[in-house]
Amino acid sequence: MKLDILAIAAHPDDIELACSGTLASHIDKGYKVGILDLTKGEMGTRGTPEIRMLEADASAKILGLSARENLGFKDIYFKDDLDHQTAIAKVIRKYKPQIVLANAVRDRHPDHGKGASLASHACFISGLRKLETTLDGVPQEVWRPKYVYHYIQNEYIVPDIVVDISDYWETKKDSILAFKSQFHNPDSNEPESFISRPEFLDFIEARSRELGHKINVEFGEGFTVERVAGVKDLFNLI
Repeated sequence: MKLDILAIAAHPDDIELACSGTLASHIDKGYKVGILDLTKGEMGTRGTPEIRMLEADASAKILGLSARENLGFKDIYFKDDLDHQTAIAKVIRKYKPQIVLANAVRDRHPDHGKGASLASHACFISGLRKLETTLDGVPQEVWRPKYVYHYIQNEYIVPDIVVDISDYWETKKDSILAFKSQFHNPDSNEPESFISRPEFLDFIEARSRELGHKINVEFGEGFTVERVAGVKDLFNLI
């Protein structure tokens, strides 16, 4: 299966919080979209890896993803090195996306910035002819995504691009709430975490409204770019 967009995340729910509206909007336009989670978030305060995998599957159905995989890297302890880059490159070569969305270039959680550089390096080496990889024993063709964009997470970063997700805000919210173990639940007996406080989801809505305000729409999601984005028609801009 070939994907148009592959969103790569250090943890399950990174995508949902940061750019699931963008994914939903492109899926609605007919593009094939998938998610690659690098870890199972096993070092998180709440939930278990098994629960989070079930929640990730539930979110995938809500968004209408064509594929979702998890590489099982060690949460917190994964590295931006050749082994990890190659594992991601194999998935990139498998799905051949034109666009890769990756973690924020810097953020409160150290895995996010690390995941950003790891995904970026993996996209580059995936296009190297002398990096040999196989899938099910068959040599893979080289592939380098045309664009790498980094979504904005907890820390505010001035975006280079904002996507209008106004028609997909409810889908985004539903995909976030699929991760029931992670967010506010008054019946939960687990310890409170940074993201389980009731006001955290208010923050996510406020951030989306703030980014939407930048382009005069109700809700938006922001991205930074690795190279200048170009257009052929100025009237294609919002």
